[in-house]
Amino acid sequence: MRWLQAVERLRTERRPGVLVTLVSTRGHAPREAGAKMVVTVDAAWDSIGGGNVEATAVARARDLLTSADLTPTTFTLDLSDKAPGEHGVQCCGGEVTVLLEPLVVRPAVAVFGVGHVGLELARILARHDLDLHLVDSRPDRLTTEALRPLVDADARLHVHHEAVLPELVLAELPRGTHVLVMTHDHAEDLALLDAALRSAHLGPVGLIGSSAKWARFRRALLADGHHADAVDRIVTPIGLVSLPGKDPATIAVSVAAALLESFAEESVRPHRAGT
Repeated sequence: MRWLQAVERLRTERRPGVLVTLVSTRGHAPREAGAKMVVTVDAAWDSIGGGNVEATAVARARDLLTSADLTPTTFTLDLSDKAPGEHGVQCCGGEVTVLLEPLVVRPAVAVFGVGHVGLELARILARHDLDLHLVDSRPDRLTTEALRPLVDADARLHVHHEAVLPELVLAELPRGTHVLVMTHDHAEDLALLDAALRSAHLGPVGLIGSSAKWARFRRALLADGHHADAVDRIVTPIGLVSLPGKDPATIAVSVAAALLESFAEESVRPHRAGT
C-alpha cells in the first residue's frame, strides 16, 4: 500500500500514525527527497529507502506514537561507515534529514436529530476537521436543500436516513464516536440511549432535554436492566452550564464548545493502537 492510501485508511479506521518524509538529502542517499512512508505501532507502509535510515525512522515514529507530544520533529543521519546509526551502518556516503509528522485521530461526532438545534450544531461542527454523522428518521431533514448550509464543510460529512430504526446507525459509527441524542421524538431518544448503552465501541453519549425528561428516561433504562453506573455516564444536560439560553443557535454554540473541550482533552492523551 502506498503512503497516501495508508493515510486514508488510518483516517477511516480512526487509528493514529506518523507520516515519515525524507525532506532533504546531501550526497548519496537510498531515496530522493520527498519519499514518504506511514508508520503505526504495529505496521508500516511504503518506504524512505530501507536500511538504517528507515529502521531509525520507524523506531522514532513509534516512540512518538506512545507519547503525548503531537509536535512534528526532524532528525538527521550521516550515512557514513564512520558514523554508525541506531540500527547499524549505512555507508552510502551522504546525509539525510527526516521529518516525522503525527497523524492524529480526528474526532467523530454523530448528531441524531437534525432539527433546529441539530442543524445549527452541524453548521458549527462542519467548520472543524472531524467526521460528522447526521442521522434523522425524517427524510426532509437530510435533503440536499436542507443541508445546503453545510456545502462547504471542512468536516467529512456522513448522512444517514433510517426511517424505522435510527438506532441501527450506532453499529456503523467509528470507535470512540461522540453521540448526541436530540431527535424530535422522545420514544426515539429513549431507544437510541438504550442501544447506545449496549454498544461498547462508542464514546461519550449526550442527551438534550429537561431534568424531568432525564428522570423518566433514567427510570426506564434502569428498568430495562442497564446498570446505574452506565446510565449515569450519559451526559445531560449537554453543553456549557455557564452559557444559558434556549434559542437553537445559543444551545448549538454551548454544545459545540463543550465538545471542543472534550476533543482537546482527548488529543493530549498518549496514542495507543486501536484508540
